[in-house]
Amino acid sequence: MSNTRSKPKRHLAQNLPSGTLVNQYGALCVRYDPADGKRVLLITTRQTRRWTIPKGWPIKGLDGAQVAERESWEEAGVKGKASKKPFGHFAYMKVMENGTFVPTLVEVHLVSVRKQSREFPEAGQREIEWLPPEVAAERVLEPELKGILLRFARENG
Repeated sequence: MSNTRSKPKRHLAQNLPSGTLVNQYGALCVRYDPADGKRVLLITTRQTRRWTIPKGWPIKGLDGAQVAERESWEEAGVKGKASKKPFGHFAYMKVMENGTFVPTLVEVHLVSVRKQSREFPEAGQREIEWLPPEVAAERVLEPELKGILLRFARENG
């Protein structure tokens, strides 16, 4: 399977017109367990180690839901089915490898999790936790992502 991604170039931040956002697709991975109840997946970023959801750049030939499914697998070992319709959006400042910041808009898709593997492409590079959505909302920094997590908690009680 080819990994043809439309990644921003290292110098992208300097070349963006003021106010420009780049797009990513994110996965709000969810599972229901009779013992634990409703849980959502958070992962840490590789560079800043802050808590977030799996997300990534557009991939040629894949729609947003398919990218969300792929990022769930690559970053957390999760296999599941993503909703075609976005559940929400949030903005954040992406820190690039060269230290520049890129304003980024993430289209979030719900991913109903079927299974999780211990072996996956980015195993060992991130922390992974399953949390009640209200607890997850306390861990993330982005206000709009907090809102998405709390809305999920309300609508899926």
